[in-house]
Amino acid sequence: MADQIPEATQNAIEAAAFRRLVKHLQERTEVQNIDLMNLAGFCRNCLSKWYRAEAAERGVEVSDPEARELIHGMPYEDWKARYQTGSKKDHKERHQP
Repeated sequence: MADQIPEATQNAIEAAAFRRLVKHLQERTEVQNIDLMNLAGFCRNCLSKWYRAEAAERGVEVSDPEARELIHGMPYEDWKARYQTGSKKDHKERHQP
């Protein structure tokens, strides 16, 4: 089926799915990045790095703070202050096998 979708439409669908994922993660602030990393192997910060890398491949410079703000929906330091619970060390200790 996907091979029947025109490339521009496929790109638009993928972009919309990405925006929906980002919005979902912005709304689910109770889910900690460390929990995402432990369960899925990626987190909000990974998404921001992937975004920066894809922008760079297309000749667009995006700073780390800009990319994180795009993914988190606010400056990263604000997100951490509002929503990050415990220290990174606490999270790692709780989630180690």
